[in-house]
Amino acid sequence: MKNLIIILSLIFLPLGIQAQNFIGAWEGYHISEKDQKLKTIVIFSDEYQVMSRYDAASGQFIMTNGGTWKVDGDTVTETVEFDSNNPERVGTQISFKVIITDTTLSIVDSDMQLKRIDTGAPGKLQGAWLMSGRVRNGKTQQRDINKPRKTMKILSGTRFQWIAYNTKTKQFMGTGGGNYTTIDGKYTENIEFFSKDNAKVGLELTFDFSLVDEKWNHSGFSSKGDPIYEIWSLRK
Repeated sequence: MKNLIIILSLIFLPLGIQAQNFIGAWEGYHISEKDQKLKTIVIFSDEYQVMSRYDAASGQFIMTNGGTWKVDGDTVTETVEFDSNNPERVGTQISFKVIITDTTLSIVDSDMQLKRIDTGAPGKLQGAWLMSGRVRNGKTQQRDINKPRKTMKILSGTRFQWIAYNTKTKQFMGTGGGNYTTIDGKYTENIEFFSKDNAKVGLELTFDFSLVDEKWNHSGFSSKGDPIYEIWSLRK
Protein backbone atom coordinates (compact mmCIF):
# COMPACT_ATOMS: atom_id res chain seq x y z
CA MET A 1 0.00 0.00 0.00
CA LYS A 2 2.88 2.33 0.78
CA ASN A 3 4.25 1.89 -2.73
CA LEU A 4 0.81 2.64 -4.18
CA ILE A 5 0.65 5.92 -2.27
CA ILE A 6 4.11 6.86 -3.49
CA ILE A 7 3.18 6.38 -7.15
CA LEU A 8 -0.19 8.07 -6.99
CA SER A 9 1.35 11.25 -8.25
CA LEU A 10 3.76 9.94 -10.87
CA ILE A 11 5.32 13.08 -12.19
CA PHE A 12 9.00 13.03 -12.46
CA LEU A 13 12.22 14.30 -13.96
CA PRO A 14 15.88 13.48 -13.35
CA LEU A 15 18.73 15.94 -13.53
CA GLY A 16 19.37 17.25 -17.02
CA ILE A 17 16.17 15.90 -18.60
CA GLN A 18 13.62 18.26 -20.12
CA ALA A 19 10.04 18.15 -18.81
CA GLN A 20 8.85 17.69 -22.40
CA ASN A 21 10.28 14.15 -22.27
CA PHE A 22 7.44 13.20 -19.94
CA ILE A 23 4.59 14.51 -22.06
CA GLY A 24 2.37 11.66 -23.22
CA ALA A 25 1.21 8.40 -21.67
CA TRP A 26 2.94 5.65 -19.68
CA GLU A 27 1.86 2.15 -18.68
CA GLY A 28 3.18 0.32 -15.64
CA TYR A 29 2.94 -2.48 -13.11
CA HIS A 30 4.44 -3.53 -9.78
CA ILE A 31 7.30 -6.01 -10.09
CA SER A 32 6.03 -7.69 -6.90
CA GLU A 33 2.69 -8.53 -8.55
CA LYS A 34 3.23 -11.91 -10.19
CA ASP A 35 0.24 -11.92 -12.53
CA GLN A 36 0.59 -8.23 -13.40
CA LYS A 37 -3.14 -8.03 -14.19
CA LEU A 38 -3.46 -4.63 -12.50
CA LYS A 39 -2.62 -1.86 -14.94
CA THR A 40 -1.34 1.61 -14.09
CA ILE A 41 -1.75 4.38 -16.68
CA VAL A 42 -0.19 7.83 -16.28
CA ILE A 43 -0.96 10.74 -18.63
CA PHE A 44 1.12 13.93 -18.61
CA SER A 45 0.30 17.30 -20.12
CA ASP A 46 2.57 20.34 -19.78
CA GLU A 47 1.35 21.20 -16.26
CA TYR A 48 -1.16 18.53 -15.25
CA GLN A 49 -1.10 14.79 -14.81
CA VAL A 50 -3.36 11.91 -13.87
CA MET A 51 -2.56 8.40 -12.69
CA SER A 52 -5.10 5.57 -12.62
CA ARG A 53 -5.08 1.92 -11.69
CA TYR A 54 -7.54 -0.75 -12.80
CA ASP A 55 -7.87 -4.46 -13.55
CA ALA A 56 -6.81 -4.96 -17.16
CA ALA A 57 -8.94 -8.10 -17.55
CA SER A 58 -12.26 -6.91 -16.11
CA GLY A 59 -11.85 -3.13 -16.30
CA GLN A 60 -12.65 -2.86 -12.59
CA PHE A 61 -11.62 0.60 -11.41
CA ILE A 62 -9.27 0.72 -8.40
CA MET A 63 -8.08 4.30 -7.88
CA THR A 64 -6.97 7.57 -9.45
CA ASN A 65 -5.23 10.78 -8.44
CA GLY A 66 -3.52 13.77 -10.00
CA GLY A 67 -2.94 17.49 -10.09
CA THR A 68 -0.24 19.95 -11.11
CA TRP A 69 3.43 19.10 -11.25
CA LYS A 70 6.86 20.73 -11.42
CA VAL A 71 10.44 19.50 -11.35
CA ASP A 72 13.71 20.54 -9.75
CA GLY A 73 16.68 18.40 -10.77
CA ASP A 74 15.68 14.78 -10.18
CA THR A 75 12.90 15.67 -7.73
CA VAL A 76 9.29 16.01 -8.78
CA THR A 77 6.69 17.85 -6.70
CA GLU A 78 2.97 17.41 -7.22
CA THR A 79 0.17 19.53 -5.77
CA VAL A 80 -2.72 17.10 -5.41
CA GLU A 81 -6.09 18.22 -6.84
CA PHE A 82 -7.97 14.93 -6.50
CA ASP A 83 -7.43 11.52 -4.95
CA SER A 84 -10.14 8.86 -5.02
CA ASN A 85 -8.65 6.78 -2.19
CA ASN A 86 -7.07 9.47 0.00
CA PRO A 87 -9.05 12.73 -0.24
CA GLU A 88 -7.14 14.18 2.73
CA ARG A 89 -4.15 14.55 0.38
CA VAL A 90 -5.98 17.15 -1.76
CA GLY A 91 -4.17 20.47 -1.51
CA THR A 92 -0.95 18.94 -0.21
CA GLN A 93 2.40 18.66 -1.97
CA ILE A 94 4.29 15.42 -2.45
CA SER A 95 7.90 15.17 -3.64
CA PHE A 96 9.97 12.18 -4.79
CA LYS A 97 12.93 11.26 -6.99
CA VAL A 98 12.74 9.51 -10.36
CA ILE A 99 14.83 7.90 -13.10
CA ILE A 100 13.84 8.12 -16.78
CA THR A 101 15.09 6.94 -20.17
CA ASP A 102 13.53 7.46 -23.60
CA THR A 103 11.25 4.46 -23.08
CA THR A 104 11.15 3.65 -19.36
CA LEU A 105 10.46 5.43 -16.11
CA SER A 106 10.82 4.43 -12.47
CA ILE A 107 10.43 6.01 -9.06
CA VAL A 108 13.33 5.70 -6.64
CA ASP A 109 12.51 3.38 -3.69
CA SER A 110 9.49 1.90 -5.50
CA ASP A 111 8.98 -1.39 -7.39
CA MET A 112 6.82 0.29 -10.02
CA GLN A 113 8.07 0.05 -13.61
CA LEU A 114 6.59 2.11 -16.45
CA LYS A 115 7.05 2.04 -20.21
CA ARG A 116 6.16 4.78 -22.65
CA ILE A 117 2.95 4.38 -24.65
CA ASP A 118 3.17 7.61 -26.64
CA THR A 119 4.86 11.01 -26.70
CA GLY A 120 1.69 13.04 -27.04
CA ALA A 121 1.45 12.41 -30.79
CA PRO A 122 -0.61 12.28 -32.93
CA GLY A 123 -3.18 13.66 -30.45
CA LYS A 124 -4.88 16.71 -31.98
CA LEU A 125 -6.49 17.11 -28.55
CA GLN A 126 -3.39 16.42 -26.45
CA GLY A 127 -3.45 18.42 -23.21
CA ALA A 128 -5.61 19.11 -20.15
CA TRP A 129 -9.14 20.44 -20.72
CA LEU A 130 -11.87 21.75 -18.43
CA MET A 131 -15.58 21.51 -19.17
CA SER A 132 -16.55 25.14 -19.79
CA GLY A 133 -20.01 24.93 -21.28
CA ARG A 134 -22.87 22.99 -22.84
CA VAL A 135 -25.27 23.66 -25.67
CA ARG A 136 -28.90 22.83 -24.85
CA ASN A 137 -31.87 23.58 -27.06
CA GLY A 138 -29.57 25.65 -29.24
CA LYS A 139 -28.44 27.87 -26.37
CA THR A 140 -24.92 27.90 -24.95
CA GLN A 141 -24.65 27.64 -21.17
CA GLN A 142 -21.26 28.80 -19.89
CA ARG A 143 -19.53 27.21 -16.91
CA ASP A 144 -17.01 29.01 -14.70
CA ILE A 145 -13.83 26.91 -14.87
CA ASN A 146 -12.29 28.77 -11.92
CA LYS A 147 -14.75 27.31 -9.41
CA PRO A 148 -13.59 24.37 -7.26
CA ARG A 149 -16.09 21.98 -8.86
CA LYS A 150 -14.34 20.76 -12.01
CA THR A 151 -14.62 18.22 -14.76
CA MET A 152 -11.22 17.78 -16.36
CA LYS A 153 -10.20 15.62 -19.28
CA ILE A 154 -6.52 14.85 -19.93
CA LEU A 155 -5.40 13.40 -23.26
CA SER A 156 -2.07 12.15 -24.55
CA GLY A 157 -1.61 11.11 -28.16
CA THR A 158 -3.62 7.90 -27.72
CA ARG A 159 -5.04 7.87 -24.16
CA PHE A 160 -7.80 9.86 -22.46
CA GLN A 161 -9.23 10.20 -18.97
CA TRP A 162 -11.94 12.44 -17.51
CA ILE A 163 -12.21 13.22 -13.81
CA ALA A 164 -14.97 15.02 -11.87
CA TYR A 165 -13.92 16.47 -8.51
CA ASN A 166 -14.09 19.41 -6.09
CA THR A 167 -10.87 20.96 -4.80
CA LYS A 168 -12.66 22.73 -1.93
CA THR A 169 -14.61 19.82 -0.48
CA LYS A 170 -11.92 17.33 -1.65
CA GLN A 171 -14.69 15.19 -3.10
CA PHE A 172 -14.01 12.79 -5.96
CA MET A 173 -17.15 12.26 -8.07
CA GLY A 174 -16.08 9.88 -10.83
CA THR A 175 -13.74 9.05 -13.67
CA GLY A 176 -13.36 6.99 -16.81
CA GLY A 177 -10.71 6.42 -19.43
CA GLY A 178 -9.19 4.35 -22.18
CA ASN A 179 -7.80 4.96 -25.66
CA TYR A 180 -9.03 7.31 -28.39
CA THR A 181 -8.57 8.41 -31.99
CA THR A 182 -9.31 11.63 -33.92
CA ILE A 183 -9.98 10.92 -37.59
CA ASP A 184 -11.80 13.14 -40.13
CA GLY A 185 -13.56 15.23 -37.50
CA LYS A 186 -14.60 12.18 -35.46
CA TYR A 187 -13.40 11.63 -31.91
CA THR A 188 -13.77 7.98 -30.83
CA GLU A 189 -13.31 6.70 -27.29
CA ASN A 190 -12.81 3.06 -26.30
CA ILE A 191 -13.61 2.78 -22.59
CA GLU A 192 -11.27 0.61 -20.52
CA PHE A 193 -12.45 1.65 -17.03
CA PHE A 194 -15.42 3.58 -15.64
CA SER A 195 -15.67 4.17 -11.90
CA LYS A 196 -19.46 4.64 -11.72
CA ASP A 197 -20.54 1.70 -13.86
CA ASN A 198 -18.27 -1.17 -14.82
CA ALA A 199 -20.83 -2.20 -17.46
CA LYS A 200 -19.59 0.72 -19.59
CA VAL A 201 -16.21 -0.98 -20.04
CA GLY A 202 -15.75 -2.05 -23.64
CA LEU A 203 -18.04 0.58 -25.13
CA GLU A 204 -16.91 2.51 -28.20
CA LEU A 205 -18.32 6.03 -28.42
CA THR A 206 -17.91 8.28 -31.44
CA PHE A 207 -18.46 12.05 -31.38
CA ASP A 208 -18.16 14.96 -33.77
CA PHE A 209 -15.41 17.35 -32.72
CA SER A 210 -13.94 20.65 -33.81
CA LEU A 211 -11.52 23.22 -32.40
CA VAL A 212 -12.88 26.76 -32.47
CA ASP A 213 -11.03 29.68 -30.81
CA GLU A 214 -9.00 27.22 -28.67
CA LYS A 215 -12.19 25.52 -27.50
CA TRP A 216 -13.02 21.87 -28.11
CA ASN A 217 -16.60 21.41 -29.33
CA HIS A 218 -17.75 17.88 -28.64
CA SER A 219 -21.16 16.47 -29.66
CA GLY A 220 -22.82 13.09 -29.91
CA PHE A 221 -24.34 10.64 -27.47
CA SER A 222 -23.13 9.86 -23.93
CA SER A 223 -22.47 6.40 -22.51
CA LYS A 224 -26.11 6.49 -21.32
CA GLY A 225 -27.33 7.20 -24.84
CA ASP A 226 -28.28 10.81 -24.12
CA PRO A 227 -27.51 13.54 -26.69
CA ILE A 228 -24.73 15.87 -25.55
CA TYR A 229 -22.98 18.97 -26.84
CA GLU A 230 -20.06 19.95 -24.61
CA ILE A 231 -17.52 22.75 -24.80
CA TRP A 232 -14.07 22.23 -23.29
CA SER A 233 -11.41 24.90 -22.70
CA LEU A 234 -7.71 24.12 -22.76
CA ARG A 235 -6.30 24.43 -19.25
CA LYS A 236 -3.35 26.83 -19.06
